[in-house]
Amino acid sequence: MGDLEMRPATAEDVPAIVAMLADDPLGAQRESPDDLTPYLRALERLAADPNQHLIVATREGRVVGTLQLTIVPGLSRRGSTRSIIEGVRIHAAERGSGLGTRLIEWAIDASRREGCQLVQLTSDNTRTDAHRFYERLGFTASHVGFKLQL
Repeated sequence: MGDLEMRPATAEDVPAIVAMLADDPLGAQRESPDDLTPYLRALERLAADPNQHLIVATREGRVVGTLQLTIVPGLSRRGSTRSIIEGVRIHAAERGSGLGTRLIEWAIDASRREGCQLVQLTSDNTRTDAHRFYERLGFTASHVGFKLQL
Protein backbone atom coordinates (compact mmCIF):
# COMPACT_ATOMS: atom_id res chain seq x y z
CA MET A 1 0.00 0.00 0.00
CA GLY A 2 1.22 3.48 -0.86
CA ASP A 3 1.91 6.36 1.45
CA LEU A 4 -1.00 7.87 3.32
CA GLU A 5 -1.69 11.61 3.27
CA MET A 6 -4.18 13.39 5.53
CA ARG A 7 -5.40 16.78 4.36
CA PRO A 8 -8.42 19.07 4.35
CA ALA A 9 -11.18 17.90 2.02
CA THR A 10 -11.85 19.77 -1.22
CA ALA A 11 -14.88 19.89 -3.50
CA GLU A 12 -13.21 17.27 -5.70
CA ASP A 13 -13.25 14.86 -2.74
CA VAL A 14 -16.99 15.17 -2.09
CA PRO A 15 -18.13 12.32 -4.39
CA ALA A 16 -15.75 9.88 -2.68
CA ILE A 17 -16.71 11.11 0.81
CA VAL A 18 -20.43 10.77 0.09
CA ALA A 19 -19.88 7.31 -1.38
CA MET A 20 -18.22 6.23 1.89
CA LEU A 21 -20.98 7.83 3.97
CA ALA A 22 -23.56 5.86 1.98
CA ASP A 23 -21.65 2.57 2.07
CA ASP A 24 -23.34 0.93 5.03
CA PRO A 25 -26.93 0.07 6.02
CA LEU A 26 -27.46 3.28 8.02
CA GLY A 27 -25.82 5.59 5.52
CA ALA A 28 -27.66 4.02 2.60
CA GLN A 29 -30.91 5.21 4.19
CA ARG A 30 -29.87 8.82 4.75
CA GLU A 31 -27.30 9.75 2.09
CA SER A 32 -27.94 10.63 -1.55
CA PRO A 33 -24.84 10.25 -3.75
CA ASP A 34 -26.93 11.10 -6.85
CA ASP A 35 -27.25 14.79 -5.85
CA LEU A 36 -24.06 16.31 -4.46
CA THR A 37 -25.45 19.86 -4.28
CA PRO A 38 -26.28 19.83 -0.54
CA TYR A 39 -22.92 18.26 0.28
CA LEU A 40 -21.03 20.90 -1.70
CA ARG A 41 -22.97 23.66 0.09
CA ALA A 42 -22.12 22.03 3.41
CA LEU A 43 -18.44 21.88 2.46
CA GLU A 44 -18.49 25.63 1.77
CA ARG A 45 -19.92 26.27 5.24
CA LEU A 46 -17.37 23.96 6.85
CA ALA A 47 -14.47 25.58 5.01
CA ALA A 48 -15.58 29.04 6.19
CA ASP A 49 -15.60 27.99 9.87
CA PRO A 50 -12.15 27.75 11.52
CA ASN A 51 -13.56 25.36 14.14
CA GLN A 52 -14.49 22.77 11.52
CA HIS A 53 -12.00 20.33 10.02
CA LEU A 54 -13.23 17.93 7.33
CA ILE A 55 -10.28 15.66 6.65
CA VAL A 56 -9.63 13.04 4.01
CA ALA A 57 -7.02 10.34 4.03
CA THR A 58 -5.67 9.63 0.57
CA ARG A 59 -3.51 6.83 -0.70
CA GLU A 60 -2.03 7.03 -4.20
CA GLY A 61 -4.34 9.95 -4.95
CA ARG A 62 -7.51 8.08 -3.94
CA VAL A 63 -9.71 9.08 -0.99
CA VAL A 64 -9.73 6.13 1.41
CA GLY A 65 -11.00 7.67 4.66
CA THR A 66 -12.60 10.73 6.17
CA LEU A 67 -13.73 12.35 9.38
CA GLN A 68 -14.99 15.67 10.63
CA LEU A 69 -13.48 17.29 13.72
CA THR A 70 -15.35 20.14 15.38
CA ILE A 71 -13.73 22.35 18.02
CA VAL A 72 -16.23 23.58 20.63
CA PRO A 73 -15.29 26.26 23.15
CA GLY A 74 -17.41 26.10 26.28
CA LEU A 75 -17.99 27.27 29.83
CA SER A 76 -18.46 23.89 31.48
CA ARG A 77 -15.46 22.04 32.90
CA ARG A 78 -13.90 25.36 33.92
CA GLY A 79 -14.13 26.88 30.45
CA SER A 80 -12.76 23.85 28.66
CA THR A 81 -12.60 23.47 24.93
CA ARG A 82 -13.66 20.09 23.61
CA SER A 83 -13.69 18.45 20.22
CA ILE A 84 -16.28 16.27 18.57
CA ILE A 85 -15.41 13.60 16.03
CA GLU A 86 -18.13 12.89 13.46
CA GLY A 87 -18.59 11.05 10.18
CA VAL A 88 -15.69 8.63 10.49
CA ARG A 89 -15.63 6.44 7.39
CA ILE A 90 -13.06 4.09 5.92
CA HIS A 91 -13.26 2.82 2.34
CA ALA A 92 -14.30 -0.86 2.28
CA ALA A 93 -10.98 -1.89 0.69
CA GLU A 94 -9.06 -0.27 3.59
CA ARG A 95 -11.01 -1.61 6.57
CA GLY A 96 -8.81 -3.54 8.96
CA SER A 97 -5.64 -1.84 7.66
CA GLY A 98 -5.13 0.45 10.67
CA LEU A 99 -6.34 3.51 8.77
CA GLY A 100 -9.20 4.13 11.21
CA THR A 101 -6.72 4.21 14.08
CA ARG A 102 -4.52 6.66 12.21
CA LEU A 103 -7.48 8.96 11.49
CA ILE A 104 -8.61 8.97 15.12
CA GLU A 105 -5.05 9.54 16.31
CA TRP A 106 -4.84 12.49 13.89
CA ALA A 107 -8.07 13.90 15.41
CA ILE A 108 -6.78 13.47 18.98
CA ASP A 109 -3.47 15.15 18.12
CA ALA A 110 -5.28 18.01 16.34
CA SER A 111 -7.54 18.38 19.39
CA ARG A 112 -4.51 18.72 21.64
CA ARG A 113 -3.01 21.34 19.31
CA GLU A 114 -6.33 23.26 19.52
CA GLY A 115 -6.13 23.24 23.34
CA CYS A 116 -8.97 20.77 23.87
CA GLN A 117 -9.31 19.03 27.21
CA LEU A 118 -11.81 16.43 25.99
CA VAL A 119 -12.51 14.54 22.77
CA GLN A 120 -15.97 13.10 22.36
CA LEU A 121 -17.93 11.24 19.71
CA THR A 122 -21.19 9.43 19.26
CA SER A 123 -21.80 6.14 17.52
CA ASP A 124 -25.11 4.58 16.57
CA ASN A 125 -26.24 1.85 18.97
CA THR A 126 -26.11 -0.72 16.16
CA ARG A 127 -22.43 -0.15 15.34
CA THR A 128 -21.00 -2.64 17.86
CA ASP A 129 -17.76 -3.15 15.89
CA ALA A 130 -17.18 0.62 15.97
CA HIS A 131 -17.83 0.65 19.73
CA ARG A 132 -15.12 -1.98 20.28
CA PHE A 133 -12.77 0.01 18.02
CA TYR A 134 -13.27 3.25 19.99
CA GLU A 135 -12.88 1.45 23.33
CA ARG A 136 -9.57 -0.06 22.12
CA LEU A 137 -8.41 3.52 21.46
CA GLY A 138 -9.22 4.57 25.05
CA PHE A 139 -12.70 6.06 24.64
CA THR A 140 -15.28 5.14 27.28
CA ALA A 141 -19.02 4.77 26.78
CA SER A 142 -19.76 7.29 29.52
CA HIS A 143 -23.01 8.92 28.38
CA VAL A 144 -26.35 8.22 26.78
CA GLY A 145 -26.90 10.32 23.67
CA PHE A 146 -30.20 11.85 22.56
CA LYS A 147 -31.28 13.20 19.17
CA LEU A 148 -34.26 15.14 17.95
CA GLN A 149 -34.95 15.12 14.22
CA LEU A 150 -35.91 18.56 12.91
